Amino acid sequence: MVERKIYMDKIKKLQNQQIIKVVTGVRRCGKSTLLKQFQSYLLNMGVEQEQIIAINFEDVENENLLDYHALHSYVTKRLIPNKMTYIFLDEIQAVLNFQKAVDSLFLRENTDIYITGSNAYLLSGELATLLSGRYIEIPMLPLSFAEYLELSGLEKHSA
Repeated sequence: MVERKIYMDKIKKLQNQQIIKVVTGVRRCGKSTLLKQFQSYLLNMGVEQEQIIAINFEDVENENLLDYHALHSYVTKRLIPNKMTYIFLDEIQAVLNFQKAVDSLFLRENTDIYITGSNAYLLSGELATLLSGRYIEIPMLPLSFAEYLELSGLEKHSA
């Protein structure tokens, strides 16, 4: 996996802040990988596995959570009392009315919420309305030329 240092640093700075972190971008730009890397970082920093709730809505195993009521219930049952719970919701646009569950989870103490989305619905200006201004967007792009050079090992003039 490629570490996207710029984006990882942005997420680390926002850790434990009372704001929903929304990573947006085109498909296949690395949003899901970024969240997995951040989860690994949390574990390495001493966060317990039970404090991390990660749901990928593209996985058929999570199809029962595509209803926002079911999603909310699933997550709230797994919150750890008196400890921060990190909630990762990948490709959240698959959940109809997802903002109702996310806004309600945001109101809970000791929750740190990270979501990703890639379609035009999430990338549009509607996001501000849906999440009531309680979020910060982290727009993610595919590899930059500098990142490509670093990964490929090529020199700038030959790349």
